[in-house]
Amino acid sequence: MSDPNVTPSARDWPYLADAERGALRELLIHGPLPRAEIARRLGVSRASLTRATRVLMEQSMITEGEVALRAAMGRPSEMLVVRHDTHHFLGVKLTGDAVFAVVTDLGAQIVASVEEPLVSTSVSDTVDQIAAIHARFAERFDDIHAAGVCLAGDLARVDGRQIVVVSFFLQWRDVPLAELLSERLGIPVTADNDVRALTAAEHWFGAGAGCDSLAVVTVGAGIGSGLVVDGAVVTGHHGRAGRLDHLIVDSNGPSCGLGHRGCASAYLPSESIVEAIGVPDLDYAGAVELARAGHEGAQRAFDDAGRALGVLIGTILNGLDPEKIVLTGEGLAVVELAGDSIDRSIEAVRLPSEQPVPLDVQPFEFTEWARAGAVVAIRSVLHF
Repeated sequence: MSDPNVTPSARDWPYLADAERGALRELLIHGPLPRAEIARRLGVSRASLTRATRVLMEQSMITEGEVALRAAMGRPSEMLVVRHDTHHFLGVKLTGDAVFAVVTDLGAQIVASVEEPLVSTSVSDTVDQIAAIHARFAERFDDIHAAGVCLAGDLARVDGRQIVVVSFFLQWRDVPLAELLSERLGIPVTADNDVRALTAAEHWFGAGAGCDSLAVVTVGAGIGSGLVVDGAVVTGHHGRAGRLDHLIVDSNGPSCGLGHRGCASAYLPSESIVEAIGVPDLDYAGAVELARAGHEGAQRAFDDAGRALGVLIGTILNGLDPEKIVLTGEGLAVVELAGDSIDRSIEAVRLPSEQPVPLDVQPFEFTEWARAGAVVAIRSVLHF
C-alpha cells in the first residue's frame, strides 16, 4: 500500500535494499573505500556487496575512483566514491526574519546558495517564498529530488503527519509545513528542528562523522542541543529530545521568564547576556566589545554565561558519555571571553575523570543550518 503522505516524485526515488543503503552510507560518511572494506564493515559477502554497488552505479550514486594500495603487502584496490555531479537537494533554514537556502549534491556539498529577508512570518507567504526560491534553483538544477526545511521549535509526527507544533520565532502553531511545501514543490519535503537537523549533518558530514555517540550544542539567540546514541539521532516521544536549555545552574539566579529561576536560559542566550549588562541600547555585538575592553559588568555577564555552558556540557558528559561534543552558534564569543569559567564549571559538574573533554568548537555560518536541511532531505529519501 502506498503512503498517502508521500508525493509521486518521492515514490519515483530509487528503492534501495539494506545492503545498498548501507554501502552508500559508508561512502557518504567515510569517503572513498574499496569493496572489501565496505563488505567487512557491513558484514556481508563480497558477492552481495558487488550486487549492491552495481545498483548504486546504475542509479548514478557512486562510481569507481582511483586505485589505492591498502596495505604494504596488499594488492591494489579500486576505490568506490560518491558521485557529486548528479542528484541535488534543496535545504532551507528559517529564522524569525530571514530565509537561508542552499542546493547541495548527494555528498552535502553546497553548490548554490541564497539569503533573503522573510516577506512575512505568515505560513502562506513563507510557503510562497520557498516555492519561488525552489523555482529559481530548478532553472539551474533539473534534478532536485527532495527538500528539507529546518527551524527553531518543536516538530513532531502527529497522526502520521509532520507538524510544526510550535515555533516561537515565527509564532506558528500546528503547521503542516512539510505537507504544504511538498504539494507546492512537487518533491518530497521533510521539516525538522534546526538543531536536530544540524546534529544529523555533523553526524554524517561534519566534525562528528562516524561517531556512534555525539552531542551538538548551539549557543546564540537560544540554546540548543542534539544527541546521537548508537549511531541514530534521538528525536524523543514529543520531538523534544535534548532540551537542556532550562537546566538549573543556580536556583537563586535570575528568572528565565518561563517560571524557572537560574536556569541556563537565564544566563547563556545572547539576549540574556545583554540584559545582564544593563547598558541602554546595547546589542550582542556591543556586549562582546565591552567585555573585550574590560567592562566589569560585561565580563561578569559572560562569566555567568560560561558557567551555564559548562554546567550544560558537564551534564551531557555525565549523561551521554559521547565520543565528541560539537559546539557552534552565533554566540561563540562566550568561549573566547569566558573559557576559564566554562572549564571550571565542566570540572565541577562532570564525574571525576582524567580523560580530556571531547569538545570540538566549530565556526558558525547560517548556510550550515540550510545545509543541514539538505542533509535531512538526503537522509529522508534514503530512509535513514
